[in-house]
Amino acid sequence: MKNFFFGFFIVCLALISFQNPAQAVDINNGENVFVANCSACHVGGANVIMVDKTLKKDALDRNSMNTVDAITYQVTNGKNAMPAFGGRLAETDIQDVANFVLSKSDKGWD
Repeated sequence: MKNFFFGFFIVCLALISFQNPAQAVDINNGENVFVANCSACHVGGANVIMVDKTLKKDALDRNSMNTVDAITYQVTNGKNAMPAFGGRLAETDIQDVANFVLSKSDKGWD
């Protein structure tokens, strides 16, 4: 039985070592993706469709959209008037735009 667990441990280590390293966030790419896909409705962090659902820090906090995961989910799946971009954008582009949005909201969209 010890050999089984030792073998299992070695296999787990091997799998971990062969996984792709985490992708680095590219804020510049996130900005480009935002301009090309989001800025028509969210220019300057506003929301021209649902005025209370902006990308400003207080609104993101109030709507529990203040994490990369929450924004990534929203962009991927859409909700209400927002279309889903999961089939149109690469996962890395969605991650980059989510990081860009949080970065801009922290700076007040200046």
